[in-house]
Amino acid sequence: MATIWVFAEVEEGGKVATSALENLAKARELGDAEAVALGPGASAAVATLGEHGAKKVYVSDDSVFIDFVAQPSAYALWKLAEQHQPDMIIFGMDYDSRDIAARLGASNGSTVMGNVTDILGPDKAQTQIFGGQKVVDVALSGPNPKIVITRPKSFEASPVGGSAETEQVSVEIPDNEKKAKRVERHEEEAAGVKLEEAKVVISGGRGLLDPTNFELLEQISKSIPNSAVGATRAVVDAGWVPYAMQVGQTGKTVKPDVYIAAGISGASQHQVGMKESKRIVAINKDPEAPIFQISDLGIVGDTMKVLPALIEELNKRKG
Repeated sequence: MATIWVFAEVEEGGKVATSALENLAKARELGDAEAVALGPGASAAVATLGEHGAKKVYVSDDSVFIDFVAQPSAYALWKLAEQHQPDMIIFGMDYDSRDIAARLGASNGSTVMGNVTDILGPDKAQTQIFGGQKVVDVALSGPNPKIVITRPKSFEASPVGGSAETEQVSVEIPDNEKKAKRVERHEEEAAGVKLEEAKVVISGGRGLLDPTNFELLEQISKSIPNSAVGATRAVVDAGWVPYAMQVGQTGKTVKPDVYIAAGISGASQHQVGMKESKRIVAINKDPEAPIFQISDLGIVGDTMKVLPALIEELNKRKG
């Protein structure tokens, strides 16, 4: 049976990145699932990783893995892979994970495939091209371990109630793998629900006409529990809202119960990030807008008239 590793990003308190839990769900299907957690909080994360199907977790709480960018983690993974010979290592699309995956592939000559939407086996994966219009099967050749970087929400995290064996990582990190040092960390306090975890996402595009009109979406979000506000790349590039709100091929992938697209035409690049939503509601004055082709409910009308009416109705229902 194949051995599939999942690289798990963890925070100091032991909280595991959602991407790792999603990838463990797929790893369990493919073979023996194991995880690698490096940096402060790794040991505290073992219970969660075991609960989500990891049979073994390779851990080190050494601060070297967060004090220096990517190189120590890539080096440790390289040496661990040489010793234990996994068939595949799955990474999430987190910033550090992508950096580590690329460096690891360069170290051992492994195939590295990004933007993976499904894994069919230890040597075969899928991706989407042409803005998600086509699904392509890709054969992964070259030496093990194969390295894949998955798109968020490609798999559904699901605990199975297990526990994991722990093995301490004792790799000595040489000085030449400590070149890029983090000198400062800034954690921005989150307000409300994370976009990628929200049950309802209200996104805005150019049809909002002005950046101040995103306040209308914020008002709607405040009236709907477990909701968050998103945006298209066009308005992010225009500086209307921060990149953290971007949904689409080069932004975040969301799969909420309800996705409301306000003033969004629905280019294929945007659809890639939201088309798997359970229910899609589109508001656009152009009846030929592509977003209507994938929506469950379409409202053809002026977004700037529909949104105030929606807010008024929500306020009435709140009493």
